[in-house]
Amino acid sequence: MELINALNWRYAVKRMNGQKVPDEKVNTILEATRLSASSMGLQPYKVFVIKSEELRKKLQPAAFNQPQIVEASHLLIFAAYKDISEEDVNSYIQHITDVRAVSAESLEGFKNSLMSIVHNRTKEQKHQWAARQAYIAFGTAIAAAAVEEVDATPMEGFEPAKVDKILHLEEQGLTSVTILALGYRDVQNDKLATAKKVRKEKEELFEELA
Repeated sequence: MELINALNWRYAVKRMNGQKVPDEKVNTILEATRLSASSMGLQPYKVFVIKSEELRKKLQPAAFNQPQIVEASHLLIFAAYKDISEEDVNSYIQHITDVRAVSAESLEGFKNSLMSIVHNRTKEQKHQWAARQAYIAFGTAIAAAAVEEVDATPMEGFEPAKVDKILHLEEQGLTSVTILALGYRDVQNDKLATAKKVRKEKEELFEELA
């Protein structure tokens, strides 16, 4: 589906029909998420792909029993780093040298910029920056799902501490920041399925400064 048509088609689905999303479509959405923009390319987050019906049932109470959690085919849980360390930066720099076949010395200036984040920001500031990076990938996943004609419901209505406990995120230095439910709309039970999209007019949203 062409992007603008896809974005007009998509909406935040309230009820899903339980139909499974084909693996190839899920893989395309995940690859788009992997390729998403990220400040300095660091990607200080992880995405948990949850297919298990049993695990989704465990998560549902932590998301205020919203039906999409169990009616979806897959849940993508975006979890941001709680902190960013020198080890994270060194690992990333090594990955760049491996992928691009360049020397670590040639990346020294770039590494110093990254290390300034590590050393000059509080743990909470680093976490908030990581969460914003996760949201960029989250938005890319939403758009990719629309192009694949897969419904995607962005969900912030959940209790991160409870989700973190179920998924053992604390031990990994992560905390959940947002959830994306992937599946297919239940047209008969979702009153918004045929509703017109409501967005600001471009004249109100955009201001061109010449």
